[in-house]
Amino acid sequence: MNQTLYQKLCVTNIMNGVIEGLCKFSHPSRVALMFAAGPDDPVLVLDSQDLLQGHEVKIRQMFFSENGHWRSRVDKKIKCQPTGYLIPENDLALSGLISYGGICSDFFYQVWFTEHHPDLCSIHPTERWLEQAATLLVHDYNSRRAAINSSEYVLKNYALQAIADHIVDERDKNFGYDSKIRVTSILNNILDISKTKEEGSWPQGILFFCDPRQIAKTEFITRIQEHERPRVSNIKHIRKLLLAVEESDRKLVSDGKTIIGITGGPVPDYAISAHFKGDYGFLGLNDTRIASFFDGSFHSTTREAKLVELEELLLDTDMDTATSTILFQVVSHLVHSAGRARHGCTLVIDLNDPPVRLSGHILDPPLSLVEPQNIDLTCSLLKIDGAVHLTADSCIHGFACLLDGRTISWENMARGARYNSALRFSADNAKIIVVVVSADRPVSIIFNGIEISAFSNWRPVGQHTPKPITLEKYLNGVQL
Repeated sequence: MNQTLYQKLCVTNIMNGVIEGLCKFSHPSRVALMFAAGPDDPVLVLDSQDLLQGHEVKIRQMFFSENGHWRSRVDKKIKCQPTGYLIPENDLALSGLISYGGICSDFFYQVWFTEHHPDLCSIHPTERWLEQAATLLVHDYNSRRAAINSSEYVLKNYALQAIADHIVDERDKNFGYDSKIRVTSILNNILDISKTKEEGSWPQGILFFCDPRQIAKTEFITRIQEHERPRVSNIKHIRKLLLAVEESDRKLVSDGKTIIGITGGPVPDYAISAHFKGDYGFLGLNDTRIASFFDGSFHSTTREAKLVELEELLLDTDMDTATSTILFQVVSHLVHSAGRARHGCTLVIDLNDPPVRLSGHILDPPLSLVEPQNIDLTCSLLKIDGAVHLTADSCIHGFACLLDGRTISWENMARGARYNSALRFSADNAKIIVVVVSADRPVSIIFNGIEISAFSNWRPVGQHTPKPITLEKYLNGVQL
């Protein structure tokens, strides 16, 4: 295989591995790459999914307004650096994107980009993912003997290691390089525990892992005798011990190898915590969520709908900002309540004056959802079959409402009656936004008979990724 073809395959395979891996870890994710392999090579762009569209002005300013000075800056940084040593490069700080750039003596410049989804627990595992892609590209691009598909496979399945890399980096900054906790093993144990039922019930409660030097600072309710402490790898035993801390402020304490005891105090700084919440849970470090876990894998999502499309729709209406903000907060509270309770519901947001009349239980008078007791009542009414009718002044006008409408050609029979009724009703009624929450958590925002939340710029990458083009051509509108 000639060197040019081999190098093209390196870039293509690594790009495909990042895209497929991030699509499983987060939502469908677009990925782009800009690189110059040598100091005199032109900057090439690989952006088959149009991720960088809208950022042309800032990119042009970065690479062309300095009259090539960025190359001399990179040259100074990599001078005398060992072969294969990747130095992090300045973030281009493009709005709505996560990026990682690197420079190296044998691969002059590269920067990877992907989408910053609104419901990420943390951007740091994704950054570590892009860093790994950059490291593998340096290695593979300059080698004729590397297994051409191995890097793609690594990046497709990098979620657990990306999280581990971030945790290790953060703990090393605080504790130095002598930490005795084996992070990867702990993460695997957490996933195994999350999949283990006890008498038919999923695990609940908090288990945290702290450095042995922090054990002495922890205030225990009780400790287990040292010779009887169960090993964390004994998954069934640990699952049983979680019964002692579920639905309480108590927590199981581990040094990474065994369970030490039970505490009622806070989680120590930089301890790895797993909060089991039934069939899902959250992984944390230093009181910050890093990822969620469910279905036997780690994921980036907070498991709460961000409702970005709804916020944008409300801002585009004639309502003043204060009114639309209160309405958005009320709807968000109701949606999150339904999501946590794991039941479906439909919210009809009626912006008409006077509001449309729905068939259902009409309230007399309507209740203001600014009052805490009223919004708590509405959270309970969401459990009753039928839609809840809300108006622009954040009042509930009715519940158990039936939505009807004429058949439309773009219905989706795979989505069920609640979803398709919302499509029909919103298609027949102006100034109506319908929010449909499914029992398995997906949220659909429907307006004028169209699911707004279904639109995405992501599209699958074909078997053959387009050839990179020069940055100058890309900025001048040449299509890949």
